[in-house]
Amino acid sequence: MAAHRKPRRRSAGGSTARTAWTIALAGAATATGFDGTGHAEPQLTPAQVKAKVDKLYQEAEAATEKYNGAKEQADAGRQRIRNLQDQAARKTEKLNAAREALGSMAAAQYRDGGLDPALQLALSEDPDRYLDGAEFAERAGNRQASSVASVRKQLREIEQLRGAAQVELTSLKSRQAELKRHKKTITGKLDSARDLLTRLTAEEQARLDDRATRSSTGARDALASPGSAAAQAPNARAAAAVSYAYAKLGSPYVWGATGPNAFDCSGLTQAAYREAGVSLPRTTYAQIDAGRRVSRSELRPGDLVFFYSGISHVGLYIGNGQMIHAPNPSAPVRVAPLDEMPFAGATRVA
Repeated sequence: MAAHRKPRRRSAGGSTARTAWTIALAGAATATGFDGTGHAEPQLTPAQVKAKVDKLYQEAEAATEKYNGAKEQADAGRQRIRNLQDQAARKTEKLNAAREALGSMAAAQYRDGGLDPALQLALSEDPDRYLDGAEFAERAGNRQASSVASVRKQLREIEQLRGAAQVELTSLKSRQAELKRHKKTITGKLDSARDLLTRLTAEEQARLDDRATRSSTGARDALASPGSAAAQAPNARAAAAVSYAYAKLGSPYVWGATGPNAFDCSGLTQAAYREAGVSLPRTTYAQIDAGRRVSRSELRPGDLVFFYSGISHVGLYIGNGQMIHAPNPSAPVRVAPLDEMPFAGATRVA
């Protein structure tokens, strides 16, 4: 007979200990990056936080310019719809007057003992009925045929206006969806920037703010007076734009704003030239084509200066390598050197 051995009982404690040890090793591997993926995010220095925040602000501003462009197109679309509706309303009034005239003609015919089929169709509650049949005009007299043809033409024009308005409405809905997408991008970037800044101590934030303030003050002190900067402008309109920008120093940055109390970057330049009697497009990438391109060496006060490869930022040149611009939500409208950002081009609009 085969010997029967009593199975060895496993220690519950030993099994638990081995499981715990395995889990601990796995956790250590994750925490130390043994698996090549998981690891704790390193503590960022204040300089690294500032660099990340500046990048987020730049990306938010690029989205802001796209938002501004979509809003400009949406506003123009709304205006076109209003114009089409106004035209349709005027033509409808004219049509009603023409149908009343036909009604008077029909009443006269009825009194004389009959009603022409063409007039019956023209006065129908469903005026589209007679558009499908051309023979009625031939069965009316010359005067009647002319009147009916006029009504027919007006009906077609009204239908065309209504169709155009529907096309504009479809486009407007698309623009509104685009606005919503850009707004979500902007708020997301700004929220991320704020979250990063909360990692800094109050002292570190104050140090960064003080550095930005000293940089702005130093740039402004390096300039001649606002009047002198305006005097160096190539013409009166550019001078007026420079004077306006100086008057707005310290105004807050608000994305989508065009003044008079808050601005984004292209909103400031648009407002400055609006004050000078010059109409500029709303966005940076449209403003750069609004005048004559000039090289950096040709810059004069009042020229628009653009930054980044996507032309996502603009300022107003004021001389001595300096500009006035609306930087981002962390800083108000201020004086800054052109070298603060990657230069992309310049335009003289006045």
